[in-house]
Amino acid sequence: MELTLLGTGAPDGLPRHGCPCASCAAAVGEEARAATSLLIDGALLIDLTPGAAFAAARAGYSLIGVRQVLLSHPHAGPAVEFPAGLPAPGRVPDGRTLSLISGHRVRAVALDSPGTGYEVTGPDGTRLLYLPPGGGAAGLPDPAEPYDMVLLDVLGRPDALAALRASGAVGATTDVLAVHLDHTVPPGRELHRRLATAGARAVPDGRTLIVGEYHAVPDLPRRTLVLGGARSGKSLEAERRLAAFPDVLYVATGGTRAGDPEWAARVAAHRERRPGSWRTTETCDLAPLLAEDGPPLLIDCLALWLTDAMDSVSAWDDEKWAHGGERALRERVSALVAAVRATSRTVVAVSNEVGAGVVPATAAGRRFRDELGRLNAGFADECEQVLLVVAGQPMPLRG
Repeated sequence: MELTLLGTGAPDGLPRHGCPCASCAAAVGEEARAATSLLIDGALLIDLTPGAAFAAARAGYSLIGVRQVLLSHPHAGPAVEFPAGLPAPGRVPDGRTLSLISGHRVRAVALDSPGTGYEVTGPDGTRLLYLPPGGGAAGLPDPAEPYDMVLLDVLGRPDALAALRASGAVGATTDVLAVHLDHTVPPGRELHRRLATAGARAVPDGRTLIVGEYHAVPDLPRRTLVLGGARSGKSLEAERRLAAFPDVLYVATGGTRAGDPEWAARVAAHRERRPGSWRTTETCDLAPLLAEDGPPLLIDCLALWLTDAMDSVSAWDDEKWAHGGERALRERVSALVAAVRATSRTVVAVSNEVGAGVVPATAAGRRFRDELGRLNAGFADECEQVLLVVAGQPMPLRG
């Protein structure tokens, strides 16, 4: 089955007309995208958009052979004119199957939002699933048979991709393509970096793909450390790296603080950001979790883990630090680093980078800064990827 992407952008396209944002300014050349529209084997057109005939011509195709035009999402704007000779656009009721004279079978998939998803089976037996912007599938069996290709709003609905993975509809060999791309993520390298962390990719408008053909997508590194200063966006970056995967265990090392409403507000903001399928545990006992088999771990954060470890060995007391406290803390840090080295789980950990700031005025503050620097360095040595987040911009240090 041959798929030509006449467009891969959001309904308003990219760049948006009249939008002065930085993302739209950078959306030039192959990063400029028309509204998403699919041409399958020259016979089936999904989502008729303005300029579809010209987009097909630029890709070296004609719409003369199209036998069916289907719509997937509500169209609130002016009526779209379609070239003479094309069948009138229609929509298949949820759960119904449409058989085309070309040998394709199209089944309408119910969504958790307005619109219709389409499962297309080609004459050769290959299968693709297409979901409209903002949509997640609600009508697939569980467990589902993996598709050869899935096209969806990866950046806008990472939870929809996670649900497809949980049901089995997206497997290890499924080619996941991001469509409905908008100006919420800068085009170019940052776009492709974010998609790679979700196990997805994007292609330019006009590209023709063979459904079922293998395409390598970078695997999520098994161990990742995300560093950053206060409010740098490090936690959000860590969460993004696992947002498209189900059954993540969020390990909160900060615990609760009675009588501290500001801390409670921070914790609540983090919880509201997490996907509903994630589980949370509040603990600083990380080694047993790292030793177990299970879903990915998101550890937030190592600085709070270190605070707890220093509390437990009375590291703030100079005399106790000199007489056994330092040695006890180093043993705890060494045990954690060894657990990271030996783990078979996917781990994304967050930590503060405090060494570039003002030198603390107290011995205890300097001690914490130094020990956190050592912990970060030891943890990073065991990670395939290390990122430093500055002003919300992630910079790869390794991997």
